[in-house]
Amino acid sequence: MTNRSYLATLRYLLLPLLLLAFEAQAEPYLAVQTGFKCGQCHVNPTGGGERTVFGNVFAQTQLAANHIDTGGDLWTGEINRFLSIGGDLRTDFEYTKVPHTSSTDTFNLEQVRVYASANVIPQRLFVYVVEQVAPDSALNREAYGVYWSANHEWYVKAGQMYLPFGFRLQDQTAFIQTITGINMTAPDRGVEFGLERGHWDAQLAISNGTASGPATAHHGKQYSGQLIYVESIWRVGLAANLNSGPGGNKSAGGLFAGLRTGPVSWLGEVDLIDDKSLPVQTGRELATLLEANWRIAQGHNLKLTDEYLDPNRSVAHNGQTRYSLVYELTPIQYVQIRTGFRYSDGIPQSPAEHLKLGFVELHAFF
Repeated sequence: MTNRSYLATLRYLLLPLLLLAFEAQAEPYLAVQTGFKCGQCHVNPTGGGERTVFGNVFAQTQLAANHIDTGGDLWTGEINRFLSIGGDLRTDFEYTKVPHTSSTDTFNLEQVRVYASANVIPQRLFVYVVEQVAPDSALNREAYGVYWSANHEWYVKAGQMYLPFGFRLQDQTAFIQTITGINMTAPDRGVEFGLERGHWDAQLAISNGTASGPATAHHGKQYSGQLIYVESIWRVGLAANLNSGPGGNKSAGGLFAGLRTGPVSWLGEVDLIDDKSLPVQTGRELATLLEANWRIAQGHNLKLTDEYLDPNRSVAHNGQTRYSLVYELTPIQYVQIRTGFRYSDGIPQSPAEHLKLGFVELHAFF
């Protein structure tokens, strides 16, 4: 590891203390903030996507600054005892500036997703589908069945799914999401075994390793797993991934943790990659994330992130840092407005790494 990498890791460990000195929400920080496991609010045991009845009630009563009174009508997502639906829309306006180029500003439709689940045997067997219907053509993200044990201590999942590895962030451009290739835009087809017992959560998935594309005769399998220990104000987890391909194995290891200190919820993750399918030593990467979420008041969250990426640990002084400051306002139930600024700082010879980005995003979900 280069000296730059060691300094980045040291900064990653010390920055929470510095921010605390200045007293500095399918979002993982909400789980840390509340002490819940991901499966408390989402039908997917590993988080993200459609919300449970509990998650929908929580979104209406605890996330919004103001609750529009709907009388006795409360959205739970349930059509009836056996069927439930949900959805997610994200659209934004972005201003981007790269050195020595003209600035750009654009309106974007990031995604529109719909969720549906059928509880064919209530509390035991359900089928779940996630379809991205916009932008562009429809695209299936997840489609699987889950069988739970009678005491809900273990489950088996089979189909197309997001793989278990570290925090499942909404920001798919985060360095820890892109270098591993494990995120909410790259599901895979296979089977997952899960265990939920007391404070412990564990998942092990075996999949094709082709990001939902067709497997080939010469392609091996991908193995993904994580082990998490959850307490009311903190949690810590280990994650590992091995993808066996015809050009060489790609392996990843991660350490992630969360901590609640008063109104501030912290997320941290460090991931190491070794991709043997790339030329010698060029596939050795490091990515870190430190995120602080300050719950100013109900419906108001201030998010600060510090990211670091070393795209080749064999080369000195080639790292990239990225900082983001985001204010999230949830004025009423199921509507969130996010506005923020992001600054990237990388090697001088690459202007694209010195990007400045401002945005305003509308997030509607149900």
